[in-house]
Amino acid sequence: MIDFYTWTTPNCRKVSILLEELAVPYNVLPININEGAQNTPEFLAISPNNKVPAIVDHNTDIALFESGAILLYLAEKHGKFFPKDLQAKAEVIQWLMWQMGGLGPMAGQTHHFVKNNPGKAPYAEDRFKTEVARLYRVLNRQLEGQDYICGAYSIADMASWPWVSRHEWHQINLADYPNVRAWYRRVLARDAVQKGYHVPVYTTDIPAG
Repeated sequence: MIDFYTWTTPNCRKVSILLEELAVPYNVLPININEGAQNTPEFLAISPNNKVPAIVDHNTDIALFESGAILLYLAEKHGKFFPKDLQAKAEVIQWLMWQMGGLGPMAGQTHHFVKNNPGKAPYAEDRFKTEVARLYRVLNRQLEGQDYICGAYSIADMASWPWVSRHEWHQINLADYPNVRAWYRRVLARDAVQKGYHVPVYTTDIPAG
């Protein structure tokens, strides 16, 4: 059994989507970051960086924080959504790192400055909107001629999709990125994605894109 510490954020939704795709049993343990639940001694013992998501796999006694590390661990352990071929595996890792180091942080800053604090820092708003638009262009090029980021559906898609699901927060029109829009809808159609998006609680309807 896996204990899954989570809240309604894109990084957490990556993991809940993978757990649903793997169809493995897990306990949902909500950590309300708006109320400071991530700062309790009990949670810090599992996630020293006081951020969600985190897991404890009681089958292996492994505890992990950082969404990318969790995706790699679960996919490797269960032998799904992570190729065995070295070149294909390297490509998935590459695009997972692209999301972890680029799309996620830049989109997160766009949420902070553009959506939540408009008008307070025009330079920052412009910088992060411009960079997020560039990253959407990168993704659009990568998806040219293929259904998923690395050809086959993988943890690279699960990592990026929850961030793109907030495209409206980025002031991005997916019509301007046709390959991204087609991919977004393709992933959205998966039952596990629909279920995983609403863990730990139902929040809002998923944008259709």
